[in-house]
Amino acid sequence: MDALGILKPLLTTLFLPPGGLLLLLGLACVLARHHRRLAWTLVGSSLVLFWVLSCHATAYGLNRWLLPSYPALTEADLPRAQAIVVLGGGVNLYAPEYGTPVMGPSAQARLQYAAHLKRQTGLPLLFAGGKGWASSTAQASSEAEVAAASLLRDTGMRIEWLDQTSRDTRENALRAHEVLAPLGKTRILLVTNDWHMARSVKQFENVGFQVIPAPMGYVQPPQNPLFDYLPSTGALGTTQLILKEWLGLLLT
Repeated sequence: MDALGILKPLLTTLFLPPGGLLLLLGLACVLARHHRRLAWTLVGSSLVLFWVLSCHATAYGLNRWLLPSYPALTEADLPRAQAIVVLGGGVNLYAPEYGTPVMGPSAQARLQYAAHLKRQTGLPLLFAGGKGWASSTAQASSEAEVAAASLLRDTGMRIEWLDQTSRDTRENALRAHEVLAPLGKTRILLVTNDWHMARSVKQFENVGFQVIPAPMGYVQPPQNPLFDYLPSTGALGTTQLILKEWLGLLLT
C-alpha cells in the first residue's frame, strides 16, 4: 500500500493536465519523422485540449458534470453533530514573513470555516493531516501542527485533537475514527472543499462515521462571458483537481 500511495501523486502529475498534454506533445515529436500526419494531429489535439481545459467555464462544467455537489450547511444540521473534523489541504513551507510554515490556501480556508463552526456550536475539533505522500523531506512539522499553531496565533482557539500521521483521505478517516469512536463521537461535521466532499464522505462512512457534510470552497460559476473562455493557470489547476477527484471517486 505504501508503494501505491507514493505512486499516486507521481502518476496524477504525469497523466492529468498539464502533464498528460505535454506527454502527448512529446510523443508527437517522436513520431514527427516517420508519421508526420499523426504527429500533427497529436499537436493540434494537444493545443486544443490545453486551451479548453485551461478555461474556467470548462472547470466549472466538469465539476458539475463529474462530481456531486453538496448544499451549504444549515443551522438545522448543527445539533445532530458531536464533533467537527476538518481535512488538511497542504502546507507552504516557505513563509519568511512568519518565520514558520503556514497553511496553503485551501487548507487555510477549510480551517477558517471549521473555526467558524466551532464558534457557532462549541463542538470539539479534530484536524486531520500529517505529511502527504508528495511532501518534501524538508517538512519537519505535520500539517496538523501547523494548523494548530496558525489557529492559536490568529484566533486564540485551540484544536482538541491533531491527527499528525495520515497521508491521504483514506488515512484521515481511519485515524479520525481511532480517536473519536472510543469517545462515542461518530456523528461528525466534515469540513472540506465541495469538490473534495464526495470522496471524503465515502471514506469516512466506510470506517463507521455518520457524516454531516459541511462543504466550502465551491468552484465559482462563470461570471464573465469573455474571460471565462480564455485560458488561465488558475482554471487549469482547478480542472486538474476535479479530474483527480473524479478518478479518486471511481477508485474508492
